[in-house]
Amino acid sequence: MNLEYEKLEDKKEKPEDFREHFINWKFPEIPLNGITKYGWRVFGHDNNDPKKLKIGFGSDISCNNVIFAHFGVTIEPYVQIGPYCAIMSYSSIDDKKGPIVLKRNSRIGAYSTIMPGITVGENSIVGAYSFVNKDVPDNVLVLGIPAKIVKKLK
Repeated sequence: MNLEYEKLEDKKEKPEDFREHFINWKFPEIPLNGITKYGWRVFGHDNNDPKKLKIGFGSDISCNNVIFAHFGVTIEPYVQIGPYCAIMSYSSIDDKKGPIVLKRNSRIGAYSTIMPGITVGENSIVGAYSFVNKDVPDNVLVLGIPAKIVKKLK
């Protein structure tokens, strides 16, 4: 049995840098209590509330990621998430909770952590190994621990 989630279709044009090998992209199948064929896992979600997890068309979620969807995770179209990331709408260590939104065409570098209640803006890039504990505006590059804006993007 697969986990049910909301599938976000794209209403706009594809980003200019949308790669050719995504032409035949399909929404991923997520085993209800298991690991996807891509090696990532969703926690805190069940089929009673499929809107807790929303995945947009053309999104690329790399291997060995964890998504804590307890309080909602929205991954808009064309988002890229590098390997070994933690997308956390709930943190049991400090009891933080809140929905996460990764806006259209944003990119999350490998080994990064997105904390509860965070929005990463459209076209923004989170550098590898970053710890994001504040909202990221549109069209910026952030990196570090904690992540800080280092550059505005065109």
